[in-house]
Amino acid sequence: MNHYTDVLKKYAVFSGRARRQEYWMFFLFNMAAAIILAVVDGALGTYPLLYGIYFLAVFVPSLAVGVRRLHDTGKSGWWMFISLVPLIGGIWLIVLMATEGQPQPNQYGPNPKALQA
Repeated sequence: MNHYTDVLKKYAVFSGRARRQEYWMFFLFNMAAAIILAVVDGALGTYPLLYGIYFLAVFVPSLAVGVRRLHDTGKSGWWMFISLVPLIGGIWLIVLMATEGQPQPNQYGPNPKALQA
């Protein structure tokens, strides 16, 4: 939960770097919340009201943490658009997000893993 709130505190911060753990914990919590809200919406007959509101609320932080995650690997945030390439684009983006960050400082800032150690 701590990683989720950390990402929300950096709501629209597209600069800097994000560790794999920060990105994937945020992703996991978002997926769980989206599934729960979709089920609740379906049960209440209001789909996609709650789910849509949640999606709009976390859209910008999701983009921001994704860009910071790419920065950690030394890639520009523009690499997010690779997911628009049919079939292999989404797979390649997952590979980039799962790749370990650069251990040394890069053009986007110091290694966040070294800062937390």
